[in-house]
Amino acid sequence: MAEYYVPARDSETEFTEKRSRFIGHVWRVEQEEEAREKIAQMKAKHYDARHNCWCYLIREGGIIRYSDDGEPQGTAGQPMLEVFRRAGVENVCCVVTRYFGGILLGTGGLLRAYTRSAKDALDAAGIAQVRQWAQTVVECPYPLLERVKLEIAAAQGILGEVSYGAQVRLPALLPVEHWPAYAARITELTAGKIAAEKLGETFQAAPVEAR
Repeated sequence: MAEYYVPARDSETEFTEKRSRFIGHVWRVEQEEEAREKIAQMKAKHYDARHNCWCYLIREGGIIRYSDDGEPQGTAGQPMLEVFRRAGVENVCCVVTRYFGGILLGTGGLLRAYTRSAKDALDAAGIAQVRQWAQTVVECPYPLLERVKLEIAAAQGILGEVSYGAQVRLPALLPVEHWPAYAARITELTAGKIAAEKLGETFQAAPVEAR
């Protein structure tokens, strides 16, 4: 199955630009109905705001929608959408609410403000990669802890919750294609004294570093 990127979590951010409040929200959504529900919720919550601009991208069916919600054409919904396109993020819904502060921002100012709000919200949400992962674990002596962490990072893996007992237990998700080399490397660096174990495979979202 093809890999793709989604928001890692829901987020809310806020900043003020020339007395106008910009409140950004990001959610991961799987269907268009979910996106429309989020938009409706924000419009109900912020019914007294001047604008509730929005966009969403749904992977299934290639659905892309956006709205300036009364702002000058091209200054809100589309710039917000471009934030997610540039990041390669799909299955995302974003709403930016603006409480007008009495000072006009101009088209350039609006474009920058809505872009910033969408980007701030995405940064706060983080990005997760949906793909096939190998579920792995290594149990090693304490002196090898940092070395194994480095090998997980080198394999583009995602370290899980480390357990500390007689030995250290390091669970990790690895891209399936990196598993053989990672397992061989663990065996090599310990002269065969320990081995990485593959527990199974899973197709899921896992947080990754910002790209």
